[in-house]
Amino acid sequence: MRLNILVILLSVVSLVNGQDAMNQFIDQVMAKMTLEEKLGQMNLSSGVGNLPVITEGEGKIEFIKKGLIGASGGYNSQLAAVNESRLGIPLITGRDIIHGYKTTFPIPLAMSCAWDTLMIEKMARISAIEASSEGINWTYSPMVDISRDPRWGRVAEGAGEDVYLGSKIARAYVRGYQGDDLSKENTIMACVKHFALYGASEAGRDYNTVDMSKVSMHNYYLPTYKAAFDEGAGSAMSAFNVVDMVPATGNQWLMTELLRNQWGFNGFVVTDYTAINEMVHHGLGNLETVAIKALKAGIDMDMVGESFIGTLGKSLEEGKITEAEIDQACRRVLEAKYKLGLFDKPFQYHNKKRAKELILCKEHQEYARKVAAASCVLLKNENNVLPLNKNAKIAVIGPMGNVKKDMLGAWSATSDTTPIVTIYQGIKNISDSKAIVKYKQGSYLTENEYLLNRNRKKGEELAIDKIKSDKMLSDAIELANNSDVIIASLGEPSKWSGEAASRSDISIPACQTRLLKALLQTGKPVVLVLSNGRPLNLSWENENVPAILETWHAGVQAGNGIADVLFGDVNPSAKLTMTFPRNVGQIPIYYNHNKTGRPLIEDYKFTSKYLDIPNSPLFPFGYGLSYTTFSYGEITTNKVALDKDELLRASVEVTNTGNLSGQEIVQLYIQDPEASISRPVKELKDFRKIELEPGQTKTVSFSISIDQLKFYNSDLVLDWEEGDFNVFIGTNSEECQEVQVEWIK
Repeated sequence: MRLNILVILLSVVSLVNGQDAMNQFIDQVMAKMTLEEKLGQMNLSSGVGNLPVITEGEGKIEFIKKGLIGASGGYNSQLAAVNESRLGIPLITGRDIIHGYKTTFPIPLAMSCAWDTLMIEKMARISAIEASSEGINWTYSPMVDISRDPRWGRVAEGAGEDVYLGSKIARAYVRGYQGDDLSKENTIMACVKHFALYGASEAGRDYNTVDMSKVSMHNYYLPTYKAAFDEGAGSAMSAFNVVDMVPATGNQWLMTELLRNQWGFNGFVVTDYTAINEMVHHGLGNLETVAIKALKAGIDMDMVGESFIGTLGKSLEEGKITEAEIDQACRRVLEAKYKLGLFDKPFQYHNKKRAKELILCKEHQEYARKVAAASCVLLKNENNVLPLNKNAKIAVIGPMGNVKKDMLGAWSATSDTTPIVTIYQGIKNISDSKAIVKYKQGSYLTENEYLLNRNRKKGEELAIDKIKSDKMLSDAIELANNSDVIIASLGEPSKWSGEAASRSDISIPACQTRLLKALLQTGKPVVLVLSNGRPLNLSWENENVPAILETWHAGVQAGNGIADVLFGDVNPSAKLTMTFPRNVGQIPIYYNHNKTGRPLIEDYKFTSKYLDIPNSPLFPFGYGLSYTTFSYGEITTNKVALDKDELLRASVEVTNTGNLSGQEIVQLYIQDPEASISRPVKELKDFRKIELEPGQTKTVSFSISIDQLKFYNSDLVLDWEEGDFNVFIGTNSEECQEVQVEWIK
């Protein structure tokens, strides 16, 4: 009977199309709703709650039956909502589908290094196909926060430091998740996070404060969010941090003036986990006060905090809010459910047959392997240590070499560890039958007991066994001495990156470095294979290890994908999307920094520099090697002086000068050397990924218009200014050729 109410309402508007049909349907549903039911739609529950409006002790299902939860998960929950609540309004079900559902792909930072938006779109499509078959119709992704600080653990979840590349990747995620019709059974709604500026937390410490000018916001941090919304993302998630000293969750300028009035966003906004409640800790008032601030700012759904459903009824009675404000938030949530087709087919996202056929299917696994290989960045390859000989005696040594779960990286709670391929197993899988591949752990991940036991409960602390540590090292050296080549598999476990996983020291832990030094002393060729969730300080390793392959946390097919690269079945082509510092003293470090009035001049004292290290990074943005080599010809342009309506065509010939076919990512940067405000030394504006056979030459051309010259000025007006512009084309942000052109208004 409860479901029939919605069926009748749907039939009434069935002859009306599009927006009008949705508006009419929701008008009729809301006309039947009580205040508590409206507040229930604004309440996201992840488990058994303790709602202030209900007798304590009742579980989540009972809350759902009373219409007091609008978003939660599980088939039984949906049954209760549709069949046993008064109006039968279905639930929206969200999960953290960040880099795959069961088929887990490399972490987002890794995938961004492929510079391949079509690849990321397909990954998101596979994620949606799998997740939607098991009841999930909403994902808390993409995370599009720009970050310039590798100490922050959540860099693993984003696309790096550049706003142009980050914007293109944000759009790709949205297209992949949402497809061309959100009402289809194999699509899920995207939730753009964390709005806004979360990636700029001070000191790289998660949940810490953020402070920046609005000019920096608009030029370097906000465009990635806008790109995702322009692509049609259906929802957004508020950030934990402050924006202009007002918490994002209670920031009316951010959530209404900018997001809705200026950008035209018409989806709904959910908080991050208990973000309304946390405004109390920010010092903005008690729970009732901050709930009012969040509602008036433009928040539509409270994630887990129960502040809306627990306090807004009282606030309404006291005249502190209006029912129209509650109605607006409730309507936006109902609109999302309508767009997902939930009112018409509330159980279409629960399909056991589809789940069995598609989850972890062969096609998805093969693509995960391809993406893992495409995400590996070759940082060093002295004397062509790589690729490996497939019939060699190979020693895989290190604490990351034969572990499963840590291949997945952060945000992989939906994954299954059973099909994960370790690095050791992957090398065995692909090596020749004559090869001898053996493994030894070699060391602990860390012998720093503070780090080892961080986040562990009292009484569950771990201790380091020094005797065992020495034995692991001696066993590893014995294996290394009896091998042709050594794979040193080092790095960070999954728990050292992601949320609440900031590190002040991003070096490889001392016990792993001790192992690496011992392996180098054997005189055998050593390949350092890194598994990690952030850029690391690799200054010593870069000076002493002949070959370094950055594989990140590479997902369910990590071992096979990494082995494909190690043996040369895949020629590495990925390039860094975050700068690697020489040490933490350089952080924040990023390629598109602003100019200074005292730029570095060698052998002159009073310039901007460090006394103990160069200003330059260890590995710059856009850097990555190949097993072949590429040369660049001189840049040619169709003009050197243009008016505002003309396009500049800048071209360069790229030649594969090596002996293997390979891919090269050709990068275009622009510098505005004279402007009304200080501008960056250069900014990425375009790129091309090309494939070349040995000896082959291709001409790569870029078309540049005044749109690529625009920036937000001091008045926050997006515009361009006439004058000279320097155009750079090259293999990374530091190794570029340069030409100067002039644009005239």
